Amino acid sequence: MTFLRSAFTSPRRALTGKWLVSRAYATPSGQLRKTGLYDFHLENGAKMVPFAGYSMPLLYGDVGQVASHNHVRNSVGLFDVGHMVQSNFRGPTTTQFLEWITPSSLTSLKPYSSTLSVILNEAGGIIDDTVVTKHAADAFYVVTNAGRRDRDLAWFKDKLAEWNASERAKDGKVELEVLEDWGLVALQGPKAAAYLQALTSFDLKELTFGSSAFVPIEGFNLHVARGGYTGEDGFEISIPPQHTVEVTKMLSNSPVQLTGLAARDSLRLEAGMCLYGNDLDEITTPVEAGLTWVIGKERRETGNFIGAEGVRAHIKNGPPRRRVGFVIEDAPARQGAKIYDESGNEEVGIITSGIPSPTLGKNIAMGYVKNGQHKKGTPVQVHVRNQKRKAVVTPMPFVKTNYWRG
Repeated sequence: MTFLRSAFTSPRRALTGKWLVSRAYATPSGQLRKTGLYDFHLENGAKMVPFAGYSMPLLYGDVGQVASHNHVRNSVGLFDVGHMVQSNFRGPTTTQFLEWITPSSLTSLKPYSSTLSVILNEAGGIIDDTVVTKHAADAFYVVTNAGRRDRDLAWFKDKLAEWNASERAKDGKVELEVLEDWGLVALQGPKAAAYLQALTSFDLKELTFGSSAFVPIEGFNLHVARGGYTGEDGFEISIPPQHTVEVTKMLSNSPVQLTGLAARDSLRLEAGMCLYGNDLDEITTPVEAGLTWVIGKERRETGNFIGAEGVRAHIKNGPPRRRVGFVIEDAPARQGAKIYDESGNEEVGIITSGIPSPTLGKNIAMGYVKNGQHKKGTPVQVHVRNQKRKAVVTPMPFVKTNYWRG
């Protein structure tokens, strides 16, 4: 769910420090924010870049993007995702409120289970993607994107005021607590569970993908959610500000390798995961984005959520465009590359993210094409480096996911 634009001109350019900042790295005027691990990153040789208003690690030391990527795929890496916005919603009508600002079925969600969801505007466009975790009927933990912080928090404030002033809150109001300066780290890779298990008496086999628990880790009681943004098994661990550095040091011993934004982008794209600002925005509905599955079945017809009319129109009539994956010949396509039909004469879409896949050794991408051009195996052409390159619509994820489902 954390997001990063594909901003590399090439792996070589990224590794030589000739970092080309894309729009995703443009920040408002003023000082960049720092996570609680900023000094820790510098001490470990991180190359820092502006990202979503924060100074964040791109790479560490002389470990390149491909090597870092492969280490996570084969072993275990640790990411700082403390720039993400962590929030608690509490109150007697919290479930109903969150089912109003998202289309997900939260009433039926079991305690300490989570779901990917979307926050929608009135037209059904995606304000942000989010992970919603139910702790109890009146308590939810919500993680949203750093780059959407101001937009999200203003939206929450406005909608909470509207909700709490209405008849819908007659059984009790809803309160929002933003966990400012809390740490959040992601331990990701096939060896993540074995590493973390050595630090806790909690049986991690009981913690399946999409579930969470408060887990004792070497004297700390921490919120641990099984999941992540790489397609591999792993955990996202929330840490109180005063303990963030100490816990992170504990989690970063061998074979764990500190991992930055460079590898995070290639890992998430291989896993077919959306990136807000690239693959999602406020003029895109969840149906167009291939995220209809986050909308509860019973809510597609009867759910009273913001943006329902626009979403239902796309479900009923089909969306005008669809998000799909591509494998592209000869050269990697980047965000903004135009997609044409097989003949190369008709423009049918646009690339939103693209990379050379370290795992597959192929050029992969995702983007939007006109409805009808989205079927598996459909040949298209993509305009890359002043030439139209052959490409084919390819199912995602590009690399098989390895989530722990018990």
